[in-house]
Parts: sequence; C-alpha cells; structure tokens
Amino acid sequence: MGIVETIIKKVLEKGTIIEKIKLSTSVYKIRIQSDAVASYDFVPGHFIRLGVGIGQDETSMKDKVRSYSVWDINKQNNTIDVAIATHSHGIGAKWIENCNLNDTVHFKWKKGKFLIDDSADSYLMIGDLSALSHLYIINRNLPDYKQVKSIIYSQNSTDFFADVNGSNPFDFHVMSENPSTEIIQKLNSIIPEMKGDTMVYIAGDSRVCIALTNYFRKELNWSTKQIKTKPFWNPDKKGLE
Repeated sequence: MGIVETIIKKVLEKGTIIEKIKLSTSVYKIRIQSDAVASYDFVPGHFIRLGVGIGQDETSMKDKVRSYSVWDINKQNNTIDVAIATHSHGIGAKWIENCNLNDTVHFKWKKGKFLIDDSADSYLMIGDLSALSHLYIINRNLPDYKQVKSIIYSQNSTDFFADVNGSNPFDFHVMSENPSTEIIQKLNSIIPEMKGDTMVYIAGDSRVCIALTNYFRKELNWSTKQIKTKPFWNPDKKGLE
C-alpha cells in the first residue's frame, strides 16, 4: 500500500461490515458498524464516500472511492445501512460482490444538498434503481400526513427491493433505459392529483434528471425551490455520484 493510501485511511472513518444481504437481482445491502456513527449530526439525504479500491494497486486513485446514500442509521447500535447496485459492473459492483462479513471499511461523511425538506404538502419521488434507497429514507422521514406520489423505474422487475422496514411505498415501473418521455406521459395524469404546495425529487440517470428538470421548469413553470435533482450517474462518465 502506497503513502497516499496510508494517508487516506488515516483521515477516513473506520468501520466493520456486520451484515451483507442480497436484496434483489442486482442490489446488495451492507450494514456498517462504526464508532463514528453515534456522534454524527445526520440528516436524511446524507451520503458516505466509501473506499472500495483501497489496497488495489492496479486501481487509479480517483476510482478508489465511491459515494453511496445512507439508507438507514441507528445511533444506538452505531450502524448505517447502504444499498449498492451491481448493474453498472464498475469497481463498486465488484467490491460489493467480493466483500465479506467482518471486513474493515473506510468512509467519510458527505452532506450534499439532496436532503429532506418537509415544507411542501405533496411530493413526487422519481428515480431509478441507483436512487431508490435515497428516496426511501427521504420518504420514511416525512410526516405521515404528506401526500407522496412516485415513479421508480428499472429495466427488470426483479431489480426492485423493499424499504428497510419491509414496506413498499413507491410505485415500481419496468421501463427502458432513459425513459424521460414515458415518465412525462405518466406525470400528466399524476400531477393534477397533487394537493397544495408541491415538490419533486428527481435522481439517478443524469439524462433523465436534465429532461425532467426542464419539463417542470419550462412546461409546468415550477420554481427552482420545488425541484430537487441529483444525478447519481452518467452513461458517458465514470464515477459520477
């Protein structure tokens, strides 16, 4: 291990994998236990930067760390849950398939801006498999009286998985890659049913995020405060969060 990696490990938090479960055809859940959890000022929507290539000399430095949404947190047990999809076949997918219980991991908290906001009356949750756990924790922490509509999509029905509490609060749809037009068609019937002040969370494929943001801003004249967008990946780029 090089000097740079040694420094990285010293500045990152340290944890242990205490649970690994395959949730669906292409998604695993891991539970990480760490002393860094109890004292952290967590807000639903925070990420972690997880070291997935540390110790692999053949891996470039920029590929040694990947960002993942915190799906659940338990401060009493010092644990966080993370869902990791394998359909990209990237370094994170290879890491999750090969990691084992009791492995040591290194991570860093990442706050970002794609956070819970309970100021609206009605919510739209739109995203692909990469965004599902993130949208789950946002939805789970909204007050029960909030209206929530959703379009969660994937190319295979076997990809979907339930929330950590076993619930299935979202509407799942089998769609082709980059289904912006199909999503907009469905939104034309969903949006009129939304009540009061509205907000939309859009996450996942950057192409869909751009297309839907333009739709809400230019076609529906929604304000920027009503639209929360987070591109988790881009087919033309490597390592986009």
